[in-house]
Amino acid sequence: MKGFVIAAPRSGGGKTTVALGLMRAFRQRGLRVGAVKNGPDYIDSAFHGAATGRPSFNLDSWAMDDCLVAGLAATAAQDADLLIAEGSMGLFDGAPGDLARNGASATLAKKLGLPVVLVLDVSGQAQTAAAVALGCARFDPEVKLAGVILNKAGGERHVRLAASALETIGLPVLGALPRDAKIVLPERHLGLVQAADTADLGAKLDALAAFVGAHIDLDALRAAAQPMVPASARTNALDPPAQRIAVARDAAFSFLYPHLLLGWRRAGAEISFFSPLQDEPPPRDADFCWLPGGYPELHAGKLANAQKFLQGLRAFASEKPVHGECGGYMALGEILTDADGLRHRMAGLLSVSTSFAKRKLTLGYRHATLAADGALGPRGKILLGHEFHHATIETLGDDPAFALACDAHGGEKKPVGSRRGRVTGSFFHVIAASNEGS
Repeated sequence: MKGFVIAAPRSGGGKTTVALGLMRAFRQRGLRVGAVKNGPDYIDSAFHGAATGRPSFNLDSWAMDDCLVAGLAATAAQDADLLIAEGSMGLFDGAPGDLARNGASATLAKKLGLPVVLVLDVSGQAQTAAAVALGCARFDPEVKLAGVILNKAGGERHVRLAASALETIGLPVLGALPRDAKIVLPERHLGLVQAADTADLGAKLDALAAFVGAHIDLDALRAAAQPMVPASARTNALDPPAQRIAVARDAAFSFLYPHLLLGWRRAGAEISFFSPLQDEPPPRDADFCWLPGGYPELHAGKLANAQKFLQGLRAFASEKPVHGECGGYMALGEILTDADGLRHRMAGLLSVSTSFAKRKLTLGYRHATLAADGALGPRGKILLGHEFHHATIETLGDDPAFALACDAHGGEKKPVGSRRGRVTGSFFHVIAASNEGS
């Protein structure tokens, strides 16, 4: 399997636009395109799936060991003609510490043995773009740059100035995308509006494909792809919490990593879905209920009025375990205050009350040790995950903590989340269980 990584020197440089456009364009050429996303961003992988017609997985070298990264990459690439990996942040940006486990796009490229195609935003510069690219090429000699795509390029002179400088350092220019305000995807407070909620997504992806196809040399790009390196592989990131798992899935609860479902199914677990927004309770024959993250703050009134869901969830929790992540944690609490300051009563299975009226961005990796035995593992088990939300805790209540956690910088672990009886929840999303001791 051959592929490449789409990366950039910084966030906002155009990686997602280029990656989605290329995925769709190559698919329109009749290729089977596999896709993966570096890092913990759970929104982009759904867009990959829409562009390619195949599942996309998040690969995270901070939270996942090499076997898990290799196994998920191989699954994404299975029966495909080309693998496109979308990077995150800047090419070398990642967590502190071990460079082999820092979550950077460059680290993923090295683990998979794939070359990097560098997307350079050249607005406001010309030849200087070559200096930036040269720095990326020399910073880590093990990272191989296959070429450059210029983004937000001006006229022909601008492109010629930047391209000539890049050619002097031996980096081919594989394309130059002009500024085009129409080629954008809608955004919300956690990034892009979810793929399922994006109006006319197919038409938007087709427009991206036409845009990149007109300005990027697709034949040269495909020729630059290199084979992935073979490696020991597995796909189970977290043991199934039960045999029959009920998962909430709709516009309010949609942020569940696809690789978790893949691993659970391959381990023999049965997955069923239900919609709280359609006032559906968790299926009675399930053994465990998972409420993923999402946008409950946008649907708080409807959730508060979904009495079949709320009563069914309470009845389920009286006999079987329930876990909520981020938005799911908010729904398990007492009160959710929306952006307008309106207070909505939630399930009341945990003592926490949360607010979207009082916003604060919380973002980063989490290294969490379970505080008590539960469906996700025994006391002392380590879970590695990611937190990304604007909601705040209004009142924590008196429930004990779900886990003790710190971020990627280390330091003293602090109580996070809540647990009461069989119910647990926290703001962080689990990416994988750690094999290290507590």
